[in-house]
Amino acid sequence: MKKLAVLALGLTILYAAADTFPSRPITIVVPFAAGGPTDRTARDLAEALRKPLGGVSVLVDNVAGAGGSIGTNKVAKAVPDGYSLLLHHIGMATMPTLVRNIAFKVESDFEYVGMVSDVPMTLIGRPTLPAKNFKDLTAWISQNKGKVKLGNAGVGSASHLCGLLIQNALQADMTTVPYKGTAPAMTDLIGGQIDLMCDQTTNTSSHIEAKKVIGYAVTTSKPLTTASLKGLPTLNDSGIKGFEVVIWHGLYAPKGTPPEVVVKLNTALRTALNDADFIKKQEGLGAIVITDKRLDNAEHKKFVAAEIARWSPIIKAAGVYAD
Repeated sequence: MKKLAVLALGLTILYAAADTFPSRPITIVVPFAAGGPTDRTARDLAEALRKPLGGVSVLVDNVAGAGGSIGTNKVAKAVPDGYSLLLHHIGMATMPTLVRNIAFKVESDFEYVGMVSDVPMTLIGRPTLPAKNFKDLTAWISQNKGKVKLGNAGVGSASHLCGLLIQNALQADMTTVPYKGTAPAMTDLIGGQIDLMCDQTTNTSSHIEAKKVIGYAVTTSKPLTTASLKGLPTLNDSGIKGFEVVIWHGLYAPKGTPPEVVVKLNTALRTALNDADFIKKQEGLGAIVITDKRLDNAEHKKFVAAEIARWSPIIKAAGVYAD
């Protein structure tokens, strides 16, 4: 009886706090290193959320490691009061298969707040590569079997998954070079220590525009129209038929967060995604702000479940894991 009384008191306090939510700073955990594409999206979103959340500060906390599972677990185990949130990408769908001994359940340990953006990816190369288009690149890869260095932001990262699919599609023998985040991988690509990388447009657009890297193709079904990516062919049109990879981002709260708080967060998210400055920043990076039914909590959850089913057999077939 005493335990039940304590539990009842805790729930009473929690739901009473929901009436005044938010009354203090909110933290968005990004389960990857600072400077990467998901981090950039989170920081833009944090700024756009401040006004619809009554002016409270929205902070970003980078908690990287183990394919994104460390930061994700931090939010899963956080107090469910709405003050600890998670911004994660497609990794929410790949972790259940990719990470062994995972400490949480993606489909049951979170409240799904809503989707944020879809981010296409680009295949890019070091600026000194002799191949200047995708056709020449495939020929160069064939001529350098076993010597091509394909970088990524770490096992389980979006760039790792995209690179894996490209390798399989081209049946290419490349050496995979994992890094602890996108930023160090990009630094080495620009410096010529690695040859290729597939990464989100939020991280590649500015480097392509500045000609620090060579852009070869985009992973969408149709060409993109942003200034830095206009003119790049799709991998589908370049010969890898049916190739399409879009990295989506979603916002999550710990399971048990009061429904009233989740509604407030969802309402604030919808307002933030209509913010002209946020839209401009995301479009400038090649990202597409969500406007469809995935803004709804239930549709967001249904979408992630479908993505888990899609990626699980691909990861199992590749035999890769993030310990």
